[in-house]
This record gives sequence, structure tokens and C-alpha cells, in this order.
Amino acid sequence: MKNSSHIFPGYFLRYFIIVIFSLSYSYISSGKGYYLLFVEGLVVLIRKVIIIGSGPAGLTSALYTARGNLKPLVISGFQWGGQLMLTSEVENYPGFPEGIMGPDLMSLMRKQVERFGAEFVDDNVTKVDFSRVPFKITVGDDVHEAHCVILATGANAMWLGLESEQKLIGKGASSCATCDGAFFRNREIVVIGGGDSALEEALFLTKFASKVTVIHRRHELRASKIMQERAFKHEKISFLWDSEVLEVLGKDKVEGVRMRNLKTNEESEMKTDGFFVAIGHKPNSEFLKGHIDLDERGYIIRKNWTQTSVEGVFSAGDIHDYRYRQAVTAAAHGCEAAIDAEKYLEAKGVE
Repeated sequence: MKNSSHIFPGYFLRYFIIVIFSLSYSYISSGKGYYLLFVEGLVVLIRKVIIIGSGPAGLTSALYTARGNLKPLVISGFQWGGQLMLTSEVENYPGFPEGIMGPDLMSLMRKQVERFGAEFVDDNVTKVDFSRVPFKITVGDDVHEAHCVILATGANAMWLGLESEQKLIGKGASSCATCDGAFFRNREIVVIGGGDSALEEALFLTKFASKVTVIHRRHELRASKIMQERAFKHEKISFLWDSEVLEVLGKDKVEGVRMRNLKTNEESEMKTDGFFVAIGHKPNSEFLKGHIDLDERGYIIRKNWTQTSVEGVFSAGDIHDYRYRQAVTAAAHGCEAAIDAEKYLEAKGVE
């Protein structure tokens, strides 16, 4: 197993020890963002900060720490960019009056971060060790070490898992009414789910849609009583009970759904312009279990502002935020975590 990507075998030291010591001192004093330390015959690179995740939260953290001369390492994952890489047009991110495609927005963010010297590893974290400083982040065969870590791996919307559904994400299939509702003015929409999230989405979509049909597998809702009352009273909302979606219809855009009644086993089709899934989100925190405090759903429990249960480990974005789940709020959390991380390093005397 390699330690970061900067290891010098012991037998090279007799030739380069003077040079390496001078580099070590130079790196520490010039604020380059990492240390070179000798450990058991090896030269180990210890960074000031590592950021795990590359959505709006992770990239904003990287931007602020890079501009603060902390030279962050961003472990972005195989599918970098977060949920916006699955989004078509984004109209509610400030600064783009004509809107911008989700992948284009993330590419611009990454270019901005790279401009200030942040480094990227486009791979997934396989293991973490927060038991002592420096913290260890394992990526495949490589181990990266840092005095401080920002966790920004986000949360993924839970989908039905249909192939037809996945093909039409961003083409009428969505998991975010706040993000995409405005594209469906005077259109008919279906919402999948039966909890508070589904009814919140349905009620929000009535601002734009001509009709909203909530499709639920059971004959009663799991949502709170007050949410049920609001939905039942709304003239634009109707319910289709005891039904599951078998297929989302349409080639280049959503045109309808094929369903099965779970009581009669009869299949039917319904025309629709929009397909919104609201069956919950799953935070990308599986690799963190046993290392920091998580709630029963897997979201990070924050202590003081962005601090997690481990001093020196911070969180940003949807990995802890299950309420707002917006790109702009994730970016704000990224800014907060970066500022807190910088203040933490200053307090610890890590220069």
C-alpha cells in the first residue's frame, strides 16, 4: 500500500537527504499546503486539508481553501460533480440569467478551483481513519494524510430503479421539484411516493402544473396528517392508490407511465409530461460509519457549526443537510466548512 503518491524509498535518502530536508523546510514555511516528514525511512506527504466530494459543496470548499493557500487535495470520486451532473438546465443558481446546464456549471466550478492550484484525484474513497492526526484517507492502494478533512459527498435521490426512468433523468424525470418544477408550467405531472416528501413536492408543483397525480403503492399515505389534509384539499392534486410504475414512457422526453394495480394486477397507461420521484434520499456516508457520528438515516450530525463529532473533520452540503438540498445552499455550506477548517488549522498552529 502506498502512502499518498509521494514516497521516497529509504535507500534513496543517502543521496537526496540534504535536498529533501531543504524542500521540507521550504514547504512548511512557504504555506504550500503540505508537509514532508520522515517516518521510518520514508518521506510522507501530509497535507493541510483533504476534501472528499466534488459537488457544489466540495468545490466551494476547495475554492476557499485553495485561495487561502492551503493547497487542498480534492478526492472527487469516479463520478465527479455531484447531482448537478444529472441535471439539464439550471435556472436558480445566481449569476446565470439565461440559465446553464448542470454539467456546464460544474465544469466551470472545477476550472475555477484548478486555477488556484487545487489538486484532484478522480477516484472513490475506500476507507478513512479519523482516530488520530494526521487523518488517513485510503483511495484504492493509496493512503493520503491530512491535518484536516472536509466531508462533502452529498446525498443521492432514491429512484425506482427502472431502466426507462434512468434514461429520462433530466428529460422530464426528476427528483427535485424545487429545481425543475418551473419547466412544467401548465403541464400534467405525476409524483411517486406517499410520505411527507412526496406531498411537499406535489404541493409545490401545483404552482406550475395544471394537474398533479400522486401515485402510491398503498391505499393510505405515510405522510403527516397536516400534509395529508393540505394535499387532499388541493384542487389540482389527485391520487392513484395501490399502484406501482413499471415503465416510464417516452424516447427523448417523458410522455407517460405504465402502471400495475397491486390489488387487481391490471396494467394501464397514463399520459404525463413530468415524472417526479419523491421516495427519499440516501446520504453517501456508508464509508463513514463507525468513524463519526451519523443519525439513523446516515446523515452527519454536526456539533458546532460545520464541525463533526471528530475535531478537525468538517462537513458541507447534503451529507448533513436533508432539508434544503439545493446547489446554492450546498455551496454556502462549502464556504462555511472551508472557513472553519482554516481557523482550526490556525488554532492548531499548522501554517
